[in-house]
Amino acid sequence: MTLLWGLRSPCAFGCPHCYFGTIEEHKDNPPGQLGVLSHLSRSDLPGEALTAFARTLAGSDVERVVIAGGEPLDWPGALELIALIKEAGCQVVVATNAIPLTRPHVAERLVALGVDGVSVSLDSADADANDRMRPSRSGRLGYHDVLHGIRALLQARAGGPAPRVGVYTVVIRSRPQEITGMARLAADLGVDYYVPQPISLAPDHTLFSQMAHTPADVDDVAEQLDGLYRDPHGLVLPDPSYVQRFLAAISTHDSGHVPDCFGGARLFFIQPDGLVWDCPSDRRIAATSPEHRRSIRGADARTLFAARPACTNCALFSRDCVNMWPLVLDMPRLLNAEVPR
Repeated sequence: MTLLWGLRSPCAFGCPHCYFGTIEEHKDNPPGQLGVLSHLSRSDLPGEALTAFARTLAGSDVERVVIAGGEPLDWPGALELIALIKEAGCQVVVATNAIPLTRPHVAERLVALGVDGVSVSLDSADADANDRMRPSRSGRLGYHDVLHGIRALLQARAGGPAPRVGVYTVVIRSRPQEITGMARLAADLGVDYYVPQPISLAPDHTLFSQMAHTPADVDDVAEQLDGLYRDPHGLVLPDPSYVQRFLAAISTHDSGHVPDCFGGARLFFIQPDGLVWDCPSDRRIAATSPEHRRSIRGADARTLFAARPACTNCALFSRDCVNMWPLVLDMPRLLNAEVPR
């Protein structure tokens, strides 16, 4: 079973398409709906609640924890928490913007802790395009700092098998070429795996019409994905079936059916405020009845996840679903040093 754990809300970047929204839009109008995230971090659980829950992972059904944010490594307690999760016998994958990896000893500590994977967000092989999509709040950080962080981690790994290092790229409708362009950059950097993802925006998002794919974009995206899988540049990619999932997701904005959905069976999502959902899909969260809402605050993982249904058909398909498949179905492949590159 995999936990996607949104550890902390703050982040040094102000990506306008982020699923946490933007600080600017939330300062005067903070979200109040369940499942809606915010970088303002007003409701993030205290550190002692996080570590208390982590200490209950040993002996639970949790096999893998994907630590995400916000930016998890900006929280001073992150490395201590990761140590507790590793001591519990779980795989740990850290999703990061890579800026903390440029700080003294962070990369070395991740290696020493035995972290299994580090997934870095980078959205364009062009520095200016990336920094427009992923502007830093200070205006002082960006593309070149991310590359510095990746190189620092690879240097700290010193040719060892772990952590496996990968790049995740959010693909927008105007730049399908990033699918193959980012693969070339990732290979040049020397990382191990690469996952392009379709952008997921609600129809009422201000950037929806500008960034979200339409059925008219399918052919261009398909051409790029076909090129990527014909020549992956030595990178480990998600299973080839991911291509059809990607294309199916951008072919419609309507809901649909997901056969054998693993949300709530093999995957759970923990928000920074401690609320636990079957998955990050806004549709699935909105459909969760009050009696099925849970929190890790004061909870024990050995009982919290003990009674789980088998995978079932879900009628709430969204583009969020596509981004979960690599976390659950493909992560063993991405983390396997024996997979041919």
